[in-house]
Amino acid sequence: MEAYLVDWLNLLGRWVHFITGIAWIGSSFYFVWLDNHLEAPQDSADVDKGVGGEIWSVHGGGFYHAQKYRVAPPVLPSTLHWFKWEAYTTWMSGMFLLALVYWYGAEVYLIDQSVAELTPVAAVGIA
Repeated sequence: MEAYLVDWLNLLGRWVHFITGIAWIGSSFYFVWLDNHLEAPQDSADVDKGVGGEIWSVHGGGFYHAQKYRVAPPVLPSTLHWFKWEAYTTWMSGMFLLALVYWYGAEVYLIDQSVAELTPVAAVGIA
């Protein structure tokens, strides 16, 4: 039963890591694209407010107007959307896989008895 549980956890961990990695790379590509396509603000009032660049875009029938401030504006909205969970979840799922595959399965994946006779605890400590 334990072997099946480890196999299912391994599969689930790999899929979570794969999907969140794609989300992280996708959001990174989006912001690189966004920064490379910003134009100078058209409204002088926006420049006075600290806007360094803006872009108009369309997607799915909706229009978006994104503005990039040089520094944080004096007042921020109550809801601020962070693009951090893609990276955090990729890192956390990667650490989960490291612990599950290499530390929990140290006898199989981490220790080569023909090279050194290590206990699993010693091998994990060295790793």
